[in-house]
Amino acid sequence: MTRLQNKVSLITGAAQGIGLATALKFAREVANVVACDVQQAGVDAT
Repeated sequence: MTRLQNKVSLITGAAQGIGLATALKFAREVANVVACDVQQAGVDAT
């Protein structure tokens, strides 16, 4: 079990940069990730 398993995280700015890196890291740690950004195409790619 990882630290973030069964946790929910809301990541803003998830289309690029630090927000993207954070969303991907949390997802690898088995968190339930909600990715948000004003750039919808970037969020879709994330």
